Amino acid sequence: MKRIAAFILLVAFSLAGAIPVQAQRISPQENARRSSKEARKQQKMLNKANKKQRKAMKKAAKAQRKATRKANRRYKK
Repeated sequence: MKRIAAFILLVAFSLAGAIPVQAQRISPQENARRSSKEARKQQKMLNKANKKQRKAMKKAAKAQRKATRKANRRYKK
Protein backbone atom coordinates (compact mmCIF):
# COMPACT_ATOMS: atom_id res chain seq x y z
CA MET A 1 0.00 0.00 0.00
CA LYS A 2 2.83 2.38 0.88
CA ARG A 3 4.53 1.61 -2.43
CA ILE A 4 1.41 2.50 -4.37
CA ALA A 5 1.07 5.83 -2.54
CA ALA A 6 4.74 6.61 -3.15
CA PHE A 7 4.37 5.77 -6.85
CA ILE A 8 1.30 8.00 -7.18
CA LEU A 9 3.17 10.89 -5.54
CA LEU A 10 6.14 10.34 -7.85
CA VAL A 11 3.89 10.42 -10.93
CA ALA A 12 2.12 13.56 -9.68
CA PHE A 13 5.41 15.41 -9.19
CA SER A 14 6.72 14.36 -12.60
CA LEU A 15 3.53 15.62 -14.29
CA ALA A 16 3.72 18.93 -12.42
CA GLY A 17 7.26 19.47 -13.74
CA ALA A 18 6.12 18.76 -17.31
CA ILE A 19 4.22 22.07 -17.60
CA PRO A 20 6.10 24.32 -20.04
CA VAL A 21 7.63 27.52 -18.73
CA GLN A 22 5.58 29.66 -21.14
CA ALA A 23 2.34 28.38 -19.63
CA GLN A 24 3.51 29.50 -16.20
CA ARG A 25 4.08 33.12 -17.25
CA ILE A 26 1.28 35.59 -16.67
CA SER A 27 0.17 38.08 -19.29
CA PRO A 28 0.46 41.84 -18.77
CA GLN A 29 -3.34 42.06 -18.54
CA GLU A 30 -3.41 39.39 -15.85
CA ASN A 31 -0.58 41.15 -14.02
CA ALA A 32 -2.49 44.47 -14.16
CA ARG A 33 -5.66 42.79 -12.91
CA ARG A 34 -3.84 41.15 -10.01
CA SER A 35 -2.07 44.40 -9.20
CA SER A 36 -5.27 46.43 -9.09
CA LYS A 37 -6.95 43.72 -7.01
CA GLU A 38 -4.09 43.84 -4.50
CA ALA A 39 -4.25 47.65 -4.46
CA ARG A 40 -7.98 47.52 -3.64
CA LYS A 41 -7.31 44.94 -0.94
CA GLN A 42 -4.56 47.14 0.56
CA GLN A 43 -6.82 50.22 0.47
CA LYS A 44 -9.59 48.29 2.19
CA MET A 45 -7.21 47.21 4.96
CA LEU A 46 -5.96 50.79 5.36
CA ASN A 47 -9.52 52.11 5.60
CA LYS A 48 -10.33 49.51 8.23
CA ALA A 49 -7.21 50.37 10.23
CA ASN A 50 -7.97 54.10 9.96
CA LYS A 51 -11.51 53.54 11.18
CA LYS A 52 -10.23 51.54 14.13
CA GLN A 53 -7.73 54.30 14.94
CA ARG A 54 -10.42 57.01 14.79
CA LYS A 55 -12.63 54.97 17.07
CA ALA A 56 -9.79 54.50 19.58
CA MET A 57 -8.98 58.23 19.50
CA LYS A 58 -12.64 59.11 20.06
CA LYS A 59 -12.82 56.70 22.99
CA ALA A 60 -9.64 58.12 24.53
CA ALA A 61 -10.90 61.69 24.14
CA LYS A 62 -14.19 60.76 25.79
CA ALA A 63 -12.34 59.14 28.70
CA GLN A 64 -10.16 62.25 29.05
CA ARG A 65 -13.21 64.54 29.15
CA LYS A 66 -14.84 62.31 31.74
CA ALA A 67 -11.69 62.32 33.89
CA THR A 68 -11.45 66.12 33.62
CA ARG A 69 -15.08 66.56 34.69
CA LYS A 70 -14.54 64.19 37.61
CA ALA A 71 -11.41 66.04 38.70
CA ASN A 72 -13.19 69.43 38.42
CA ARG A 73 -16.06 68.19 40.58
CA ARG A 74 -13.63 66.98 43.20
CA TYR A 75 -11.87 70.35 43.51
CA LYS A 76 -15.04 72.46 43.30
CA LYS A 77 -16.18 71.49 46.79
